[in-house]
Parts: sequence; structure tokens; C-alpha cells
Amino acid sequence: MAGEAIQVEGARTLRRTLKAAGVGVEDLKAAHRQVAEQVRDAARPRAPIGTGRTGRAGRLRDSTRASGTQSAAIVRAGGARIPYAGPIHWGWPRRNIAAQPWLTETAARTQNTWEATYLAALDKIIQSVEGAPGP
Repeated sequence: MAGEAIQVEGARTLRRTLKAAGVGVEDLKAAHRQVAEQVRDAARPRAPIGTGRTGRAGRLRDSTRASGTQSAAIVRAGGARIPYAGPIHWGWPRRNIAAQPWLTETAARTQNTWEATYLAALDKIIQSVEGAPGP
């Protein structure tokens, strides 16, 4: 599901610098995954739930998953068996489906929480670099 992204200014330079210092990208992946898990956990209760007439009640909520890459924290919902995730989240005006952007709204609403987690993880990574100044 393509959509909005939150950019961290200087992230590319930081990754390049950490790589040059010998810090593995796995450390960044772990930090990104932790942030994505926080957003996912906060978003699940806010997921739109259908009426259950089709046996799909809660499937969208249950399909949310978190992952982290070297350059991003990713929260996804839906999949091949839940193809309606995109239209529910972003809307589909031609079909009179109003947008219910529960994932992006949750990411924005919880920014202070996941931002603190991200900065703490980055600080820990930076402190692990040999020769880094102490606290």
C-alpha cells in the first residue's frame, strides 16, 4: 500500500557515516522495526472493523504488520486476501468509499513516542562506535 512517508532529515548521511564507522545496518533495522511495532500496536485498536456480514470482521486489523529496513520503519495492512486495505485507508471516491487513514493518523498521533524510541536507539548506536565521546 503506497502512501505517505515521514522523512528523517539527514538519515542517508547518518547511514553512510555509521557504515563507514563499522556499525552494521542490522542495528538500524532493529531500531526501525521497534518504531514500526509501536505504531502498529497503537494503530490496531483504531482499525476500521466491518459488520461481520461477510465473515471479515477484524481481518483488516489482524493483517497489520511491522517491519524495519536499513532505511525505513514500515507498517503495512492488507495483502492478497485482504485487497480492500488500500481503499479503506485511502478512500475510493468513485465507489463512494470515504478514507479512513487510521495508520497514518496513528503514526502522526504517536510521533512523540516513536520519535523518542528512535532517537534513543540512534544514540545507543552512536555510543557503540569506537572512539565516540561519552555521555
